Amino acid sequence: MSPEIQTFLLAMTPIGELRASIPVALTIYHLNWAIAFLVSVIGNLIPVIFILLFLEPVSNWLFKKSAFFNKFFVWLFEKTRKKHSSKIEKYGAVGLATFVAIPFPLTGGWSGAILAFLFGIPFKKAFFSISAGVITAGTIVLAVVQSGIMIEKYFGWQMLLGVIMIIGISWFIYKKLKKN
Repeated sequence: MSPEIQTFLLAMTPIGELRASIPVALTIYHLNWAIAFLVSVIGNLIPVIFILLFLEPVSNWLFKKSAFFNKFFVWLFEKTRKKHSSKIEKYGAVGLATFVAIPFPLTGGWSGAILAFLFGIPFKKAFFSISAGVITAGTIVLAVVQSGIMIEKYFGWQMLLGVIMIIGISWFIYKKLKKN
């Protein structure tokens, strides 16, 4: 299988999405950054389309056919809406795009599509927001990976390790300060 197809398939995976496919495409397959970005974004958006189109009919069918799924979906909808409804109502499509744009696990296109389903965001609005978020996340991941490649190439792996440690410590401090 070609590196482009492998990158495309990796971008389709839940959790990994383009946060995994772009670094792999650039560092292992040595693809051109533009090809890695384009293939990863398209691969990340394919499952989003299917989730947005088919999650509601499948869940409705399961809801009607199974008491277990009936209870599960009622619980899931109530819990999610209770926890996030104020944010979704306040930020709407922009909030969905921002959520997807944060390149951390469980904040990508898959999760965005599930949130859109849970909050009843129409397909076109959801797909546009999620696409904007995926493109933004891809740009962030691409910039970080390219920066890491450049630092390692010109300054050595020790400098790259130092930069990663500084970012990690900064993130830790930020989280601690945010709690207080």
